[in-house]
Amino acid sequence: MTVGLTNSGGSPVTSGEITFGIHIIGALGVDWDTRETTRKLPVPIGAGEKKEKTWTVCVDAWRVPLGMRVETREVKLSGWK
Repeated sequence: MTVGLTNSGGSPVTSGEITFGIHIIGALGVDWDTRETTRKLPVPIGAGEKKEKTWTVCVDAWRVPLGMRVETREVKLSGWK
């Protein structure tokens, strides 16, 4: 999962986390489950700076039976300073 981050504030971001909401979708489009994966932000991100970071997000194979798929539908930032 690649995410572009832009610090639009006036001071650098020096800490924080990013959480991905990984949805397990059935063959008919039904959302069966959501798993969350949390990683550290690529800090520091200076004021006005843009950064792009790629993370690997995984779900155990047994959670995704044949015919189902995985989608990352939510991305949340928390604890950033």
